[in-house]
Amino acid sequence: MKLYNTLTRQKEEFVPLNEGEVRIYSCGPTVYDYFHIGNARPFIIFDTLRRYMEYKGYKVIFVQNFTDIDDKMINRANEESITVKELGDRFIEEYFRDADALGIKRATFHPRATEHIDDMIAFIQKLIQKGMAYEAQGDVYFDTSVLEDYGKLSGQRLEELEAGARVDVEEGKKNPMDFALWKAQKPGEPAWDSPWGRGRPGWHIECSVMAIKYLGETIDIHSGGQDLIFPHHENEIAQSEGATGKPFARYWLHNGYININNEKMSKSLGNFFTVREILQHFDPEVVRFFMLSAHYRNPINFSPELLNQAKSALERLYNCKNNLLHLMQNAEDKEPTAEEKDFVYALMSYKKKFEDAMDDDINTADALAAVFDMVRDLNSVVSPKIPKKLIEQAYGLLDELADVLGILRKDTMRRELDDEIKMLIEKRQQARKEKNWALADQIRDELKERGIILEDTPQGVRWFFKETC
Repeated sequence: MKLYNTLTRQKEEFVPLNEGEVRIYSCGPTVYDYFHIGNARPFIIFDTLRRYMEYKGYKVIFVQNFTDIDDKMINRANEESITVKELGDRFIEEYFRDADALGIKRATFHPRATEHIDDMIAFIQKLIQKGMAYEAQGDVYFDTSVLEDYGKLSGQRLEELEAGARVDVEEGKKNPMDFALWKAQKPGEPAWDSPWGRGRPGWHIECSVMAIKYLGETIDIHSGGQDLIFPHHENEIAQSEGATGKPFARYWLHNGYININNEKMSKSLGNFFTVREILQHFDPEVVRFFMLSAHYRNPINFSPELLNQAKSALERLYNCKNNLLHLMQNAEDKEPTAEEKDFVYALMSYKKKFEDAMDDDINTADALAAVFDMVRDLNSVVSPKIPKKLIEQAYGLLDELADVLGILRKDTMRRELDDEIKMLIEKRQQARKEKNWALADQIRDELKERGIILEDTPQGVRWFFKETC
């Protein structure tokens, strides 16, 4: 498996630090509001990476943090006249509601910044003792000038960063690029006791501390959005490697931006959407499918038209799944012919194409193409004449690959029909027996309006729910 490493700017063979185990840290949300559609992309992409690693047999330790103390949280809590903790509790719960809907698996650990203040203080003290940080009027800053390779992740030297920086030179800072590890308390802000007076941690320190605490001083993969490369991840590297003297993360993965109708998402442009808003109009699985339809490092354009295309494509996969389920219920238990066995062997070629795509830097677009190629052949070959065992194998493979992608999670064949709909289906069957075709068509159309599709087969009526948004 090869992954594109932002640190080296090339694809590299993935070799875990410990055989059979992968340790991943993925930056989570700041919990002052519902997470937006731009946040959803890394959450979905790196959840898929985790799923694929597990599919390959690795034990995955996956850490995703919650930033539950920062300026945005303080301002929002003050606006609502509640505590920062109350705000954080509320939006962590809302995060899980939306993330669960999108099929994002719970992390092995979901640490909160405010639960690790003592660890952060100890970490900062270590940096001060090593001469890499300094205190200034209750604030503590990391001294970027002590590192020769500061800027290696973003690919810029310190002098270049300083020349292009739009950084206010705060009082007490030695250099414009020095960043806050600890912030002295301002009036009305929550604060914790520290050797430098009451205050709170800076943003960057939390991820270093929590990654090292839960995953060790060197981790396998650190991931996040492209917007985090500088300064957040750059500063994580500086303070982590400064404190430990060891490489912080061996592979750095970053996803590309999302544009809205070909424009950069921005509140000022009025094209800023939370996932909660999107899910009022589109099924969450459609959103996930859409995010996987392009390579994660490429920018992706988000629009209702493209989501509707994703919806139609996903429905084709569901139709194949439902067809296989229906055939399994009616197929015979008989021995397959040699030709039929060959078909099953041919299915394995699609599995290999899928794995080759995923092994090539998590190319979910090509992985989906392999699934659609397989579905095309399944639709043309599988019939009630095929032995049940082979249909089960085909269904199992489709289900296995879909699970890696986190799609086809609903079983539309097995939803309970309410009594009224059952009665309509039976009434239509009776109308057909009586050759009352007008009534039969009328009932079919009525059920279609309610999202239920009927298909008349030699084995009887087949029904399934049309996925709607």
